[in-house]
Amino acid sequence: MIKTRCLVVDDERLALEVMESYIERVPFLHLAKLCSTPLQALEFLAQNPIDVLFLDIDMPGLSGLQLLQTLKSPPLVILTTAYSQFGVEAFALNVTDYLLKPIPFNRFLAAVQKVQTQLGTHRLPTTESAPEPKPLTGHLFVKSGVKTMRVDLDDILFIEGKKDYVLVHTRHQKISTQFSLTGFMEKLPPAHFARIHRSFIVALTKIDSIERNRIVIATTEVPIGELYREEFFNRIG
Repeated sequence: MIKTRCLVVDDERLALEVMESYIERVPFLHLAKLCSTPLQALEFLAQNPIDVLFLDIDMPGLSGLQLLQTLKSPPLVILTTAYSQFGVEAFALNVTDYLLKPIPFNRFLAAVQKVQTQLGTHRLPTTESAPEPKPLTGHLFVKSGVKTMRVDLDDILFIEGKKDYVLVHTRHQKISTQFSLTGFMEKLPPAHFARIHRSFIVALTKIDSIERNRIVIATTEVPIGELYREEFFNRIG
């Protein structure tokens, strides 16, 4: 199955989480990225192919409609907003659908079925092998208490969401931070990291073994969530 690659842009964390959960429930969709600002989305779109863009309208700095107007060759667009007054302007930009928040799942499903129709049901998978991901380089700065700590991406084993904080497990230490798992997924290169559970992000190259509904990384067992299972096993082949 060729999956439809989705990019979600919204400045509200809860809205991002809702869209993430909806996309995970639909077998033919693949979440490529969650972005909390239009500028993050522009940077991602410049380097990554996308089939459909879920775009909030009312965002600070640059609205969703302004972002859409900057794109020379935009993907299919589904607007997500709490305001109905933008409808005429939105459809003048040839959007596929216009979803009013709070978005029911059945309305979301109807919108993505429109996307499938527009994309066509006869897309054939490429026979070329997917390119190998580039070697993992770079780093993040993570605020932990009164310190801001540099974390090399290649040192990260997995990231664990707790009730009130997040633990970054590296080869050498565990770093506690208030930064969210969704925030980490926005900053981590998707070729090297995968969310496999509501509470876990793992470094794919650090997986030692997989057994049914869990993986082992450096002797630690990490569960695979049911909502994330299909996408994870598709990725690792």
